[in-house]
Amino acid sequence: MPSKNMLPKGQRRRTVKPEYRATRGVEETIPPSVPVVEFDEVEEDSDAVRTFTADPAAANLRLDLYLAQALPDISRARVQLLIEAGQVRVDGNPAKPKQKLHGGESIEIEGSPQPAPLHAIPEDIPLDILHEDKYLAVINKPAGMMVHAGSGATEDARNRGTLVNALLFHFAKLSDVGGDLRPGIVHRLDKLTSGLILVAKDDSTHRKLGDMFSRRQVTKTYVALLHGHVKKDDTTVSLPIARDLIRRTRMTTRRADGRTAVSHFHVLERLTTAYGPFTMVEVRIETGRTHQIRVHAQSLGHPVVGDTLYGAPHAIPGLDPALNLERNFLHAAHLSFTHPQTGKPMDLASPLPVELESFLQAIRANSSTIE
Repeated sequence: MPSKNMLPKGQRRRTVKPEYRATRGVEETIPPSVPVVEFDEVEEDSDAVRTFTADPAAANLRLDLYLAQALPDISRARVQLLIEAGQVRVDGNPAKPKQKLHGGESIEIEGSPQPAPLHAIPEDIPLDILHEDKYLAVINKPAGMMVHAGSGATEDARNRGTLVNALLFHFAKLSDVGGDLRPGIVHRLDKLTSGLILVAKDDSTHRKLGDMFSRRQVTKTYVALLHGHVKKDDTTVSLPIARDLIRRTRMTTRRADGRTAVSHFHVLERLTTAYGPFTMVEVRIETGRTHQIRVHAQSLGHPVVGDTLYGAPHAIPGLDPALNLERNFLHAAHLSFTHPQTGKPMDLASPLPVELESFLQAIRANSSTIE
């Protein structure tokens, strides 16, 4: 007689393995490296035209991919915007994003390759402030909110609805160390990650906190739900992280030139459910690289639930579609540090947000726990 925890007939072989194998340990063929283009000094003039010749190594590369490599200070998204706006020409003709190069073409870029600098503006957006004093604040960021503005087509699109916009409205003063676009921001969380984030109100506090982060004197602990059963109770992943050269929205552990990254995974609970096996983990990170926990979880063969960018399925078979997550099951739950100005020990915690708690209850409804 089938176990009550067994998947319905026809779904018993359904796991996340096919989705994960599509990304684990397999990086698309890395294109040949191309020399970086260095422009002569020109005045910052919106009408300036910069001209250069495509290197022979650009042969068979798409124009947007080549430009993103040859001009590393420009994102691929920004390159595509320039092309769509008609500001890029190849051999005198308007360029197309998917245009293939042969090498040797004359390429013209009209106007500045970088968008005009943004200045963050205040917005009346509610904030969950867990701690505030004259020097700093600790905010409980919801999933879906960007920390600061990113690239986009217009200033309105790039500079609305971020944590920075909300901070400027709620606080009279923030540090200037991060510049006009990132006032007060000492560290970041991914858009689809919720939880605790530190904000500095003055430059002295900002620099001291930055030094504490670099010296690993701030303890950041996350809670995550992973697909599959993680075998060991405690696992340390120490794999360098770098940007994927082809899928530039992703990071990878497969490049030798990555930056050092260390994540400590501790199993809290293993679940066997009607929707598959899962493991609840606590993750302490020593470094703060982009997508660090998500990439390291993928490297273990256990992607974060909801993280389709790194191999998690878009939907969990059998689960009510209304309960499928529109975010990653990753939450910055605990922050511990010594106050840089007062010397007072600071220890703050944030419970799982309601959408993660509801999801967890749903999959636990017909499950067994493995210690």
